[in-house]
Amino acid sequence: MPGVDDRWALFLDVDGTLLDFADHPDHVYVDSRLSELIEDLYGTLDGALALVSGRSLDDLDDLFSHPPWAMAGLHGLELRGVDGRYRGVHIGASRRSLVRDIAGTIAGEFPGVLVEDKGMAVALHCRTSPQLFERLRERVREVLPSLAGYEMQPGNMVIELKPEGMDKGSAVANLMSAWPFRGRVPVYVGDDLTDEHGFSTANLQSGLSIRVGSREPSLARYSLSEPAAARAWLFRVLHALKHGALSHAHSSGGNA
Repeated sequence: MPGVDDRWALFLDVDGTLLDFADHPDHVYVDSRLSELIEDLYGTLDGALALVSGRSLDDLDDLFSHPPWAMAGLHGLELRGVDGRYRGVHIGASRRSLVRDIAGTIAGEFPGVLVEDKGMAVALHCRTSPQLFERLRERVREVLPSLAGYEMQPGNMVIELKPEGMDKGSAVANLMSAWPFRGRVPVYVGDDLTDEHGFSTANLQSGLSIRVGSREPSLARYSLSEPAAARAWLFRVLHALKHGALSHAHSSGGNA
């Protein structure tokens, strides 16, 4: 694994990185061991830890019991710093309703596709029917011209319709410009296409980018096999930070 540095700023995706995927987004669970791990890392890094997720901040608050650390929700459309200050994009009710209606119509054309209303964004999941993914993506692409200001964001067995102009990389860059992240080395851990923006930002700021899973191609310079491996790695990072074991070998590419 790369040499652990107590000047790290740690950015963690949630689903597919900290948590294993479930057929329904509501079926995931954060156990006490993981919650305590994240809390310990947050304290050991003097607050320089953030969750960067496609989930909404409300959803993340429910999962992690309203934590004190910074969080970016909806791929950066929502952002809350460690000082509790919130920054979000405003989308009118009529526009949200239109996007929901179109997503619902599309889901009705594909049995097995699940609609997840995220407020500003809508996700179409086909985890139980993965063979539908390419057809679903083409269908969403067809309706995009009728949704000015929205873009399509493909992910792991999911297609999202979300407002343009923000991504996980931009969220990381925003956080890195403020305390307690400023001046630290960004370390981004994620699994999905949406995390490529985070990898890019970390790489551009001379940080570390770590992909969970085997998806290729990727801008990530290190890899971990699955969420269980990512959690185990984070436990090793915490141990190294607490005990000053900063002598792990650093190599370009390969496993974390």
